[in-house]
Amino acid sequence: MVYVLALLIGVVAGLRAMTAPAAIAWAAYLGWLDLSGSWLAFMGSVWAVGVFTILAVVELVTDQLPSTPSRKVPQQFGARLVMGALTGAALSMPGFAAMGMSSVVIGVIAGIIGAVVGTYGGAAARSRLAASFGKDPPAAFIEDAVAIIGAYLIVATLPVPVTP
Repeated sequence: MVYVLALLIGVVAGLRAMTAPAAIAWAAYLGWLDLSGSWLAFMGSVWAVGVFTILAVVELVTDQLPSTPSRKVPQQFGARLVMGALTGAALSMPGFAAMGMSSVVIGVIAGIIGAVVGTYGGAAARSRLAASFGKDPPAAFIEDAVAIIGAYLIVATLPVPVTP
């Protein structure tokens, strides 16, 4: 189940690169995802929550600008792959104790695959929606909503860690 969630958070990263890490940071900060003692523990800090949330909001705004480059250009695509990998790793980190590094590697791979799917699938869906609306903004807002709601549903699905 964790790897399916890693794949799905990667899809969110493909749709909106910064929404996925913002959701993971919030989940870690709120105690929904235990990253303590791992190299991703910083994701649960108030700083990570603030930075990723601000970046996600800025991305939502700049995505509406006509001058924003395509998500498929190397810089945009690379950022989505990195964020998919990071968030996929974070979701698989609680399994590290039981499975070791292989759980994190599988999470990274699932996150990257999800980011590719989200990038290309999101671009195709948005193009079709924009064509049906006759303009892009409604399609962009729908894509924003899918990314935000999807990210929330993914982190809300996580089993709350039990603290000793």
